[in-house]
Amino acid sequence: MQKRRDGRALLAPRVQLHSPSDTHARPAGPDASNTSEPGDAQDLDLAVNALRRARPDLSAGEPIWAWQKWILLLAPAAFAVAALLDSKLAIFGLAAVLIVPFSCVVVLRTAALWSTAVPPSAPPISQATIVDPTPLPRYSVLVPVYDEAAIVPDLVAALSAIDYPPDRLQILLVLERADTETREAVAAIPLPPYMSAVIVPDGVPRTKPRALNFALRRATGDLIVIYDAEDVPDPDQLRRAATCLATDPRLGCVQAQLNVLNDRETWLTRQFAIEYTVLFDCLLPMLDRLGLPVPLGGTSNHFSRAALEEVGGWDPFNVTEDADLGIRLARGGWGVKVLASTTWEEAPATFSAWLKQRTRWLKGWIQTYLVHMRLPRATIRDLGWFRFLGLQVIMGGIILSALVHPWFYIAAAAELTFGPILKMHPGPLSDFVKVFSITNLVLGYVTGVALGCVAVAGRRRLRLAASAWMMPAYWLLISLAAYRALFQLVSTPYSWEKTPHRPRATFTRTASDRVP
Repeated sequence: MQKRRDGRALLAPRVQLHSPSDTHARPAGPDASNTSEPGDAQDLDLAVNALRRARPDLSAGEPIWAWQKWILLLAPAAFAVAALLDSKLAIFGLAAVLIVPFSCVVVLRTAALWSTAVPPSAPPISQATIVDPTPLPRYSVLVPVYDEAAIVPDLVAALSAIDYPPDRLQILLVLERADTETREAVAAIPLPPYMSAVIVPDGVPRTKPRALNFALRRATGDLIVIYDAEDVPDPDQLRRAATCLATDPRLGCVQAQLNVLNDRETWLTRQFAIEYTVLFDCLLPMLDRLGLPVPLGGTSNHFSRAALEEVGGWDPFNVTEDADLGIRLARGGWGVKVLASTTWEEAPATFSAWLKQRTRWLKGWIQTYLVHMRLPRATIRDLGWFRFLGLQVIMGGIILSALVHPWFYIAAAAELTFGPILKMHPGPLSDFVKVFSITNLVLGYVTGVALGCVAVAGRRRLRLAASAWMMPAYWLLISLAAYRALFQLVSTPYSWEKTPHRPRATFTRTASDRVP
């Protein structure tokens, strides 16, 4: 049984690897809905419940813990009582508290600007020239595909372009049994010998991490990578990741950089492209460089199988299983690095699609933060104080800043209408809080726009820099998604709002000149 450094087991015993001809993959067509493989029921049970049984404190399948519920319930009540007793002091105290999350975001962006402007003295191994390990490790590519019949031809073409020896490569298209249309689309296309389908039985929660856990038990690779159905990875990405992972036995994952194909399509796709470039080219490399926990992106995560299994695989109840897994890797003592290789994706082009996707992401980040703050002393023990404080800034700061941002505008409107609200507290302290709040807001905007311009300039997409000044409006939309995420966290915590995708031919005319 795999164990952590402190001896606590996280997962059931590792699955015995199958030979390439015995992967439990099977035809993807309609007849598959009436068939099942030996062990499917047990594997599905483990896919859903293994982490929750072994470490319930690390599973979002467990309800919010009692002390967390009490804080969430009592904090508003305490403010209401304080407002009744002394409304001026209560409002002043609230204003003082609300500047903290924005300060966290300013610190993050400033650190990212520093990290981008001042490169490390030696190039990181993640940017090194490819030196293939001998022999190359077996690689399993897991691609969860749900309700994506229209893009199956694009998917197969992108995966077929991967440059890796076919005898060392296994690609599993992970399909849901109930998704007849996608299974028929896969069955209609001739697949290379190293590519096959895994059919996930019906069950709940119907989430991407549940499907990945099920497919992992059919994977034969020593290295595992996840791609989404719309992804177009750089062809040599697997070789680069294998080179990087071979350098350090405690390196558990390398995260490839993600970027956007259709950045020219709409205002939203331009903002999304700036945001992705900032995150994967500046912020995550900064976290890697400082040794802080790295919340993974949802795709192009290249894992050492040993690390993935030791920390318990994916949490099927967390709707951003990637970010959660990055924190669990850090808590387990595994390293995460950012790989200098790009996977290209389609950004949501409509507000409806964008809002649903962003709601799910923020809901999952809140889930992840609550899970890892259930036992703060255990998290401190696992991470150490520096990385624990980094977790507060990275996850807590970003979540709270999204919730707080609109209140700065509400406060400004109240001041214009009713006069200075922070003068309700006597003395110079109120002036300090007011000046600090305004400074925070300005620095947040300046560092955000500057980082956006620097990031897109690094990709030589200078035309996107002209859209960076609109980022504050985009952040207000993120705030809307954050409040929608809070509502869903209470009402439908495990619902997965699917992001629709289109064949690349429908948007390549407006896509960037980097379309593969």
